[in-house]
Formats: sequence, C-alpha cells, structure tokens
Amino acid sequence: QVQLVESGGGLVQAGGSLRLSCAASVRIFSRHAMGWFRQAPGKDREFVATISWSGGNTYYADSVRGRFTISRDNAKNTVYLEMNSLKPEDTAVYFCAARSAGTASDVIAYNYWGQGTQVTVSS
Repeated sequence: QVQLVESGGGLVQAGGSLRLSCAASVRIFSRHAMGWFRQAPGKDREFVATISWSGGNTYYADSVRGRFTISRDNAKNTVYLEMNSLKPEDTAVYFCAARSAGTASDVIAYNYWGQGTQVTVSS
C-alpha cells in the first residue's frame, strides 16, 4: 500500500528548531524525488523544499532558504526536514510528498502525499 507518514511536528517558540521525518514505503521511496509542502489556515498549500532521488539536488522556497535543510536516508526510506530559526509565519501543517520523476515545486507534480504534521511557532 502506498504510504507516507510524517512525524516530528509540535509547538516551539520563535527561534527554536524542529526536525520533521517522513517514512515512506519502499515502493514510493525508490527512484522518487521527495518534497515538503506546508499549508497554513486559509491559505493554499505551498512548496517548502525538494530533494532528488540521489540526494544530490535540493531546492528551497525563498522563505525558508538558509533556515531549513532537506535530506534523505535511502537505506531507511525516510526524508527529513530540519527547521531552524523558526518564525511564527512558519506555522502550518507540513506535508511530505513523492513523485516518480525529478524534483519539482508544484503541488500538482506530486503523486503521493502524507497526512501532514502540525508545526506551531509561538512568538
């Protein structure tokens, strides 16, 4: 069964850090680029970061570049999002996604989605 399961969300003060994880079934993870997106209340889902199958290519939204780092461990079928210097505007539900091709920043480019994990940053 196709499955992506996020974890690691929570409540953190501004300036703090969180590390999100997304565990994927082997069938999804193999040869798939992975992405992180987020959706705040009343807003559209937006791109955060993406990483290629090999991990050699990564891309970030301007709003998180320099603060967030995406990585993957193919042996564990897991992708991570390290989030530092968090701001209240980072508050959202964070989703991981997979696509059976190269990296992309468009929501519609991704084939598989997790259920999301809430990240709340207090000021």
